Amino acid sequence: MNIHASMGSAIAAECPVNSHNEWDPLEEIIVGRLEGSTIPSDHPVVTCNIPGMAARAQSLAAGFRFPKFMIEPAQQELDGFIALLESLGVTVTRPDVVNHKAKFSTPHWSSRGFCNSCPRDSMLVFGDEILETPMAWPCRYFETHSYREILKDYFRRGARWTSAPKPQLTDELFDPNFKLPEKGEDIRYILTEFEPVFDAADFFRCGRDIFVTRSNVTNAMGIDWLRRHLGEGYRIHEIKSRCPNPMHIDTTILPLGPGRLLINPEYINPDELPDILKQWDILVAPEPDPINDRILAITSMCGKWLSMNILMIDEKRVIVDPHHTNMMRQMEQWGYEPIPCPFLHYAAFGGAFHCATLDVRRRGTLESYF
Repeated sequence: MNIHASMGSAIAAECPVNSHNEWDPLEEIIVGRLEGSTIPSDHPVVTCNIPGMAARAQSLAAGFRFPKFMIEPAQQELDGFIALLESLGVTVTRPDVVNHKAKFSTPHWSSRGFCNSCPRDSMLVFGDEILETPMAWPCRYFETHSYREILKDYFRRGARWTSAPKPQLTDELFDPNFKLPEKGEDIRYILTEFEPVFDAADFFRCGRDIFVTRSNVTNAMGIDWLRRHLGEGYRIHEIKSRCPNPMHIDTTILPLGPGRLLINPEYINPDELPDILKQWDILVAPEPDPINDRILAITSMCGKWLSMNILMIDEKRVIVDPHHTNMMRQMEQWGYEPIPCPFLHYAAFGGAFHCATLDVRRRGTLESYF
């Protein structure tokens, strides 16, 4: 009997990190926190991605704590979301509480933090590997430190733990002449190719095939770095988005299961999808229900298509905000079981269900779906 091989198999079987796609049955998830949240420090790469009124408010209040009137309703919704996940049998893990108002610096710049509300942005999971990403917002430079106790625990229990090269984030990375494109103009990006940067939330996983949108936080060099890192076992495909200020893929296009793809009709032209995705059923997201609350409209860091920011529990069950009645009804018509969970106030901190989570373990194996 090969004792070493037997021990290796046991470690792999018990590894807490195992996730290959967005829809296998969910077993463990990291959910973000709001404690210590600070309005992001002013920087062009931040303001270019925040909707108009929120961007103006952000630049004026940068570095200050988020006010209680924003924190409290979002925290109540977050608590309800966590309780729902646990009632569904999902193990929920949380990052450490951090004082994001603390100032930090490199030899080239200084900043305050933001928050750890969206673990989806800072870490990618490929099978038993969890990878820290090189994010482009200076205020998020040390964000993954709040997850280090979790990462060390996963590593001790058999997971692979990787970090992409820490970026310099000097002025050379950002185009000083960048302006958001007008309607009808070609998409352009604030990032240069000075060094590789990417947010995890610009990618989605379909087994051996990974899809990405280039954006104002993910450049071509970052995509190429990940392609080389993953090697021949994976294929990375770029998806063309028509979003004028692209940042994160999960309000643009998202797989719901093998052979089914949810798309944003404003940002995605089905004819321009990678050829392998054209084999799948294309499900067009319904028009989002309007949010008429003025405070929510001013404070949201996200666009109206946050209605697409859903979380698959498995191939049938999906968590959706009940405000988005069009999405709830459409999911039912497509044969899914929508599970309602209020979450509108979380938009002030960067997203909804998909953004607020990182699915660490789903019950499944690495497959090719194409």
